[in-house]
Amino acid sequence: MITVIDYGRGNLFSTGQALRHLDVPYEITADADAAERAERIVLPGVGAFGDCMEGLRSRGLIEPLKRAAARGVPMLGICVGAQVMLDAGEEFGRHDGLGLIAGAVRRLPEGNGGPDAVRIPNVGWRALRTRGAFFDGTPDGAMVYFVHSYAPFVADGADVAATIAVNGADVPVAFRRGNVVGFQFHPEKSGPVGLNLIERFVRFTP
Repeated sequence: MITVIDYGRGNLFSTGQALRHLDVPYEITADADAAERAERIVLPGVGAFGDCMEGLRSRGLIEPLKRAAARGVPMLGICVGAQVMLDAGEEFGRHDGLGLIAGAVRRLPEGNGGPDAVRIPNVGWRALRTRGAFFDGTPDGAMVYFVHSYAPFVADGADVAATIAVNGADVPVAFRRGNVVGFQFHPEKSGPVGLNLIERFVRFTP
């Protein structure tokens, strides 16, 4: 059973549609006790870092999620749900995150206005540069869908699972450390590639 955390900021419909397509049983909940009991957690997200953390805080979900991660429950963060897994975010001021992965969420680098510059916010399909075992079987250059102005710059390069090129920088857009996995992109909106990655999360053992 997948427990999808509802903290008032998540893309619940698309996430649910993807899990239904994969025939994976799931529940959507804002209940802290359900997070404590969860076997596998998806933390979706849409919006700003600080606003999402407030949604978690107001529902009493922060400590249950930290305890779930500490006891080895597989956890997948999507978009801002991945960002809040880091120590802090710098969107609209500095905000503390869940601290499951060392690092900070920072704004994407701006372009120089040239024809190849990526506009910020970065909206659309981008090619992944994959690394690490979690992306085994996903071809380098696979296209996935993004809507973001900030990205999870994790402290340890060994935690980076995929990057994209943004205005001359190699920007982390996926990470994994043990049971904690994060995708800055939206796998639920990324066609067969994204569905394959969700299914991999459903099946993987840390």
